[in-house]
Amino acid sequence: MLAVGGPPAVQVLLRQPNEGRGSMKITYDETVDAAYIYLAEQIEPGQVSTTYPCDPAEVRGMIHLDFDAGGVLLGIEVLGASSKLPPEVIEQARALG
Repeated sequence: MLAVGGPPAVQVLLRQPNEGRGSMKITYDETVDAAYIYLAEQIEPGQVSTTYPCDPAEVRGMIHLDFDAGGVLLGIEVLGASSKLPPEVIEQARALG
């Protein structure tokens, strides 16, 4: 792990790919302040069959969960990412981008 302490979600997002537990890819588009967290190694065109929008009032923003036909969560889109994700996650996505 790159981060010690802090919320477990941050630690998972910052995990190095070769720790034997898989990896997650995070992309960030600064022009629209949107991040996408890939939980699957790769998402093929058409693989997402359902997008569940989280209640904007409860999360104070727009977060979408993408599922495949079997109900497996493939990825998470975060709009307004700079106010929803820890700054180190955004910086890591920029560095890898």
